[in-house]
Amino acid sequence: MPNIKSAIKRVKVSEKRRLRNASHKSALRTAVKAFETAAAGSSVETAQAALVSASKKLDKAVTKGLIHKNAAARKKSRLAKKLNAIAAQG
Repeated sequence: MPNIKSAIKRVKVSEKRRLRNASHKSALRTAVKAFETAAAGSSVETAQAALVSASKKLDKAVTKGLIHKNAAARKKSRLAKKLNAIAAQG
């Protein structure tokens, strides 16, 4: 444990941020997984709604600095590609 006041504060702040980041990242993964399960199901409308939600979470993660913008773009592209494949089938 640090003795210097500023170092003590940095430890507290970085721990708070770590927990917040972990929470947001977990919610992001959950949204992507929700789309995956909706895509595996038969309803295109449910998958569409899940894609919108996942895209929103990905965009927010970029603005918060959780993931790189190109990583988010890649994930969104892959999810949209899956949705288009489902829509073309049914």
